[in-house]
Amino acid sequence: MTIANIIGDRDANQVVSCDVATPVSEAVSMLAGKKIGALPVIRDGKVAGIISERDVIYRLADTGSACLDMSVGEIMTSPAITVESGTQVDDALALMTRRRFRHFPVVDNGALVAFISIGDLVKNKIDEVEHEAAALRDYIQTA
Repeated sequence: MTIANIIGDRDANQVVSCDVATPVSEAVSMLAGKKIGALPVIRDGKVAGIISERDVIYRLADTGSACLDMSVGEIMTSPAITVESGTQVDDALALMTRRRFRHFPVVDNGALVAFISIGDLVKNKIDEVEHEAAALRDYIQTA
């Protein structure tokens, strides 16, 4: 199964993102308001990085509340590690585990098409396992 199967019904125009010039305080409000853990950061129409709760916490620990007046571009994780919609879900999960992060921008032909979390991938894997279990139960009952 690929990332495309997960994002198939999503509208790329609905991806919540921010610009590199966005103040950190505004990004924090976006994260809290949308109840999300990260945002893709855009520069000149391309994904430049990601700002996550962790980025904010680490910078707060280093510089204090002054970081809230900085731009997102100053504290974001960059470059962003991205996947394409054709990436296998298992490969994306392995990369997230290996690199210890929880969000991916999905980029096709240089354009942001979706933003997925480890929760999206895990839900997909659970649905897949449940479907396989149901198919096995049906097979056993009819055998």
